[in-house]
Amino acid sequence: MSPSTLAELICQLPSLLLESRSFARASCLTSKLAILAILYLLEESMKTSRRSFLEAGLALPLVLNSATEIAAVPRATESPDSKDSSFDPWVEIHKENLHHNVQEISRRVSARPTLAVIKNNGYGMGVTNIASLLEPQPEIFGFAVVKFHEAMSLRDAGLRKPILLLGPFDENNLEDAVARNIMPMVYTPLGPALDKIAAKTQKPVPLHICIDTGIGRVGVPYHQAAPLVRDLASRKSVQIRGTMMTFTEDPDFDKEQLRRFTETCAAFEKEGIALGKKHAASSFSLFQHPDSFFDMVRPGMAIYGIYSENEFRGTGVMDLRPAISLKARVIYAKKLRKGDSAGYNRAYLAKDDVWVATLPVGHADGWPRTAAKGAKVRINGELFPVIASVSASHCIVEIGSEEKVKIGDLATCFDGQPASRPEDVSESCGASVYDLTMHLNPLLPRRVV
Repeated sequence: MSPSTLAELICQLPSLLLESRSFARASCLTSKLAILAILYLLEESMKTSRRSFLEAGLALPLVLNSATEIAAVPRATESPDSKDSSFDPWVEIHKENLHHNVQEISRRVSARPTLAVIKNNGYGMGVTNIASLLEPQPEIFGFAVVKFHEAMSLRDAGLRKPILLLGPFDENNLEDAVARNIMPMVYTPLGPALDKIAAKTQKPVPLHICIDTGIGRVGVPYHQAAPLVRDLASRKSVQIRGTMMTFTEDPDFDKEQLRRFTETCAAFEKEGIALGKKHAASSFSLFQHPDSFFDMVRPGMAIYGIYSENEFRGTGVMDLRPAISLKARVIYAKKLRKGDSAGYNRAYLAKDDVWVATLPVGHADGWPRTAAKGAKVRINGELFPVIASVSASHCIVEIGSEEKVKIGDLATCFDGQPASRPEDVSESCGASVYDLTMHLNPLLPRRVV
């Protein structure tokens, strides 16, 4: 390693440490490394040439200046030993349930590969958390995300299985994605850009084609797909790895969509065009459309053990077990007198003397405002109704006439137990199961159990 290269790496250290927000450790470590760098640079440069010695000398002010700047950062922003309060809400990820659900899906689809949809921060569980837990499972073919940064973060985290980027990208994003072995979902004419990238990499660009059969969101319309598909198939710069569609989840229209997709794909295959793995089935389709399983399925919510529609729970098609919980601890318990109020605008009025408990979880954490319209929280094995109003950081539950709850007791907003599954919360207060998971604040701690 040349002296200038080492100096450059040392100079990058402060910004990397700053990103971790560990200011005190950054200051100490950078100062020590600066001193070591000085000794190393001088020693190595004297072994080689006068030019290297001078180059090292020019690099030293940069190193020293970086150390000085990092030392000047105030510590008040965050203590190096700060931790989440034991009362703060947290998310639990149940790995055994996650694995069980993947196996249930595989059984349902006769061992077809599963492209795991882990978009929107892994349905609230953390995109890299979920991918790391799922990657070892042989049933998982790869991962699908919508955001470009999520796809890149998976590669940064060392995930190796195929990644399909379902969302938008520009030409620079496309080049970066291909460089990290991330497949784009394509539905517009990108031939020239793909040619340029393939010329640089000296290999074809793998991609999936999205065909719109009626959802009207993205995808080349099925009746206009021929020119695009033929163009992509004709290019040496392109390797079509898959072809896909998305259902509207309207029971009657889904049948028409399936017909359109099947006939469109059959026409291309008759021309000798290889479409790769065809996939259409989401979690909803696993229950409704077994004829749409094709070569691969693309579920999201089912992987996390939540039924996308509550009526699916009683069908016996799959035994899904929630792999996510939202928990907190009681921060206050008190007795309200008859006529006392709770919540903004006095949303709750005590009809009699009653005990209530306050939880440090609110809509800023992802616990929906509508929870106060019927949701229940489990404390000490009992379910207690959420009352008053859900504020940004708190909610209140009604305990009853007896003091059954104390500060520090575990409170579960939802988990995998009967009556407190996400579907139960959804049914009781009208919140979507998708909102319950995807809207969880990404800053909440995630704990794998």
